[in-house]
Amino acid sequence: MTATLHAAVLGHPVDHSLSPALHSAAFEVLGLDADYVRHDVPEQQWDEFWAGARASGHWRGFSVTMPLKPFAARDADRVTPLARALGVANTLTFARDGSVDADNTDVMGIMAALGAAGEIPRSPRAVVLGGGATASAAVAALHGLGADSVDVVVRTAQRAESLTAVAEAVGTSVRVLPWEQAGAALHGADVVVATLPPRGADELARGWREEHPRVSGVLLDVAYDPWPSALAAAWQDAGGAIAPGVDMLIFQAVDQLRWFTQGDSSRALPRENEVTAAMCRAVERPERVVPARVRQAQTTRLPR
Repeated sequence: MTATLHAAVLGHPVDHSLSPALHSAAFEVLGLDADYVRHDVPEQQWDEFWAGARASGHWRGFSVTMPLKPFAARDADRVTPLARALGVANTLTFARDGSVDADNTDVMGIMAALGAAGEIPRSPRAVVLGGGATASAAVAALHGLGADSVDVVVRTAQRAESLTAVAEAVGTSVRVLPWEQAGAALHGADVVVATLPPRGADELARGWREEHPRVSGVLLDVAYDPWPSALAAAWQDAGGAIAPGVDMLIFQAVDQLRWFTQGDSSRALPRENEVTAAMCRAVERPERVVPARVRQAQTTRLPR
């Protein structure tokens, strides 16, 4: 009999995480004996939880959310070059010998969510709003999609200090802009990733609307409640395409599933398009697949 695959999402808080719905839908399509649960782990409890998880021999993998992503990258036995460049990991996978691999599939999730939402030029003018951990993944993702450099708009310059090193590690550069220039940056952008908390860009959206903008690019707002966000609605009304953070969540889970079931993100899932479609349906999103451009970028433009 095949052993049950045990996986979970870790973070604080995780009560409203959509990951169990996504992974459960995928396991059903794959016909796997598997379960996927939530574990609320505040950062001060990480060391104790991690020691117990490693000792138990129970787990196959974890999806990791904030504030635990830096610890996931720090405490794994092997860290992919991409996760090492970012300094954070969102995926932990246990090998048969008990050793642990760490990866960051958020980068693929961002690239796929953007690429599935609309057409992106081969060398897009790229903007990131915000300077936290998700902004690091966004910089890497936009480089993967062909951006020669990335404009990062932040309220305080200190928020973006680590992004310069991240950009260099993945092979690109960033230009840090003050928040007062956010509206101007949006006007000229082909692709935008907003990494702010829910409603964090509402004031920006109101002011930008008053400028009667016209755009033709793609915007991903990693916040997805409420949806559309004020910024996404303004971008769409100005002529652009939009994607919610839930699309990023779906696509990053595809490569997590590759890790959990194949032991490597480069090995495709059986019936991968069907799996992806099932995950979309599970969270009431239109059925999409990972764009071919994204898979090519993973091997040619990102650290491996």
